[in-house]
Amino acid sequence: MSIANQLSLFIDVVQQGSFSKAATLLDMDNSSLSKQIKKLEASLGVQLINRSTRSFALTSAGEEIFKQAQLLSETLEHIYNIADSYQVNPKGHIRIASSIAFGQMYLQPAITRYLKKFPEVKITLSLDDKRNDIIAEHFDLAFRIGKLAESNLIAKKIANTNFAIVASEDFVEQHGYPKTPEELVNLPAVVYSNTRVTLDQMELSESPTSSQFKSYRMKGNFKVSDVKSMVDAVRAGLGYTLIDLFNLEKPINELKLVPLLTHYKLSMMDTGIFAVYPHRKQTPLITEFIRELQSYIGSPPFWESHIPNYKNLYPIKKGKSSL
Repeated sequence: MSIANQLSLFIDVVQQGSFSKAATLLDMDNSSLSKQIKKLEASLGVQLINRSTRSFALTSAGEEIFKQAQLLSETLEHIYNIADSYQVNPKGHIRIASSIAFGQMYLQPAITRYLKKFPEVKITLSLDDKRNDIIAEHFDLAFRIGKLAESNLIAKKIANTNFAIVASEDFVEQHGYPKTPEELVNLPAVVYSNTRVTLDQMELSESPTSSQFKSYRMKGNFKVSDVKSMVDAVRAGLGYTLIDLFNLEKPINELKLVPLLTHYKLSMMDTGIFAVYPHRKQTPLITEFIRELQSYIGSPPFWESHIPNYKNLYPIKKGKSSL
């Protein structure tokens, strides 16, 4: 057995916490597994594990070698993935994480197109509005929306975020069309809020011609962590909301929504939509998937057309995000 295979067995023993559990996982005899670990120790010239009938502990050398063995295992997996992706019929497994709305509306159609091109590729898509730990949870690719925190991940911007303030036609008929931010924030709002972020503040210019900006807090008795429920609540007339255009599944005239305060400058909060991935996972399969997604959403992204003449509304002010 090669030393690489023995190191893989060593990793399983450590992660399982015992020889018997690792042997069961690997479908091996306990004695055979123990023999391979002893051969590994002999080959390396150091003891890796302190054994007794009741205790199991890594030696200092074992702790250091375990860390390096994990890196070696990941590198070998990456090598195989690269080789698979360059075959005549590319294959491999891509694990993708995303927020629910973005995944359902944009990743799912892009995945469908991608798998029709590469039917031997496997994709696992995990949708959750809680932010995943990409490295710890072994994702190859994730899509994040907002302002990126500093990290050792690689990030590629897919699209800008494009915000608008919208309300239903019935809401405007009932409350009137607000002419200033002060009038707007006195009306009920529907607020998106999850465990990580609450979008209850808007940064608008003090007047349509002013270059000075002011933060306004939205007030409302309905907070919701699901984007579809938020849009449904706005369509039902419960309040206005601040929304990123990618969350609109259809043009606003079909949704019977209208944009508000479009003559004011609205901060886009210096945020964006990003593809992020560990550097070691940047394989041709990942690159091709990102290309497929960008082809699907377009440049500029097609959701900007959901509000007519959007590019001439809300003169953009780049500023710090409140996310």
